[in-house]
Amino acid sequence: MRAHLVGIGGGHPDQITVQAVAKLREVDVFLVADKGSSVGDLAQARAEILRRHVPGEPTVIQVPDPERDRKPGDYGTAVLDWHDARARAYEEVLAQLDPSSTIGFLVWGDPALYDSTIRVVERLGIDFDVTPGISSVSMLAAAHRLVLNRIGGPIVITTGRALLDDVNAGADNVVVMLDGHLTCRSLVGDGRWSIHWGANLGTDDEQLVAGPLDDCIGEIEQVRAQLKAEHGWVMDTYLLRR
Repeated sequence: MRAHLVGIGGGHPDQITVQAVAKLREVDVFLVADKGSSVGDLAQARAEILRRHVPGEPTVIQVPDPERDRKPGDYGTAVLDWHDARARAYEEVLAQLDPSSTIGFLVWGDPALYDSTIRVVERLGIDFDVTPGISSVSMLAAAHRLVLNRIGGPIVITTGRALLDDVNAGADNVVVMLDGHLTCRSLVGDGRWSIHWGANLGTDDEQLVAGPLDDCIGEIEQVRAQLKAEHGWVMDTYLLRR
């Protein structure tokens, strides 16, 4: 048994690379983490990708996704426990499949950037390969027609959880992912920050906002809430510059 981990971008079928399409067509069974109704129409986006690029009726098995412990405490341990629980859920399904099967995992964005799939599949003890996808970071830069790094300077890619620590450490050119609480609001009033924000990048519902952080934060909050209400999900990423 082997597995293909395939990056599928932000959800639009046109974001799939030629290499990714070839990998998808080698898969016998796709395993998909079932997160219930909290992800809204993401399931439809995933189904459209398979319909567009995989001939016939691919076999898709929905695997109930274990709930992650989000209580205050040791974040790292909670995430590792969640990875272990996910692996056990997949193992139960794999035990019922033909050992010669090729398994497919559809990974939003790029599997190597702020995603857990590689770490989970490593726990399964099966051979696997990884096909990169178009990340939200790349899509953000393209949508805003940006070069992420300043000339000769670094770019920090971080999460909302770590943003303020990175800023306090001197980071002044920062891409922020996984920030459901818009931690950048803590920097409003400083007057020195600009933001390039994007949500549901690369999809038909893409939304962009750019300008001084102090001026844009209200619009960002409004657009973000509207997308969440309409689709049941929102994936946003932003660049902060001081």
